[in-house]
Amino acid sequence: MTDAEAFPDSGPATAGPERLHVPIPLRWGDLDALGHVNNTSMLKLLEEARLRAFWRGDGEGEALPTAVFDMSVLESGGERATLIARQEIEYLRPVPYSQRPLDVRMWIGAMGGSSADICFEVFSPIGDAEQVLYARATAVVVLVDTASGRPIRWSAAERAAWGPYVGDPIEYRRRAAKG
Repeated sequence: MTDAEAFPDSGPATAGPERLHVPIPLRWGDLDALGHVNNTSMLKLLEEARLRAFWRGDGEGEALPTAVFDMSVLESGGERATLIARQEIEYLRPVPYSQRPLDVRMWIGAMGGSSADICFEVFSPIGDAEQVLYARATAVVVLVDTASGRPIRWSAAERAAWGPYVGDPIEYRRRAAKG
């Protein structure tokens, strides 16, 4: 789902890139002893959003406009694969359990020859009176040739599909160095 689909009365985004809205349901097992989503579970939730955004899947349901990979990229024996080179998460508020899916908003913060910075903002469910921003994250994804293990360039079709979703990267809060 894109901004225009999620918020039909709001018109096009006024600043920055188009955002994908990927609904991600929570599982009871995502919670920790404090009753909120465990920090390690957040990585799995972001992975699920990334897969839904970029892989076409098995033909069930309608694929997102950014879904450019077929299942051969996920299965061993394919010619290409995506690897995570780096991940960063900034937790802003604890995520409570809800039976309604979280609203994970995604865009591309930088697009290199063979890598892309996938940006995420994790919000409370769409439909809440006021949506709460729980976390921001970036995953650096690299496309590689499975035979050589070396990076390979994104195709023109991949760049075209992702173009509307390229925007500014997330600026994380940093702690001042003690000096």
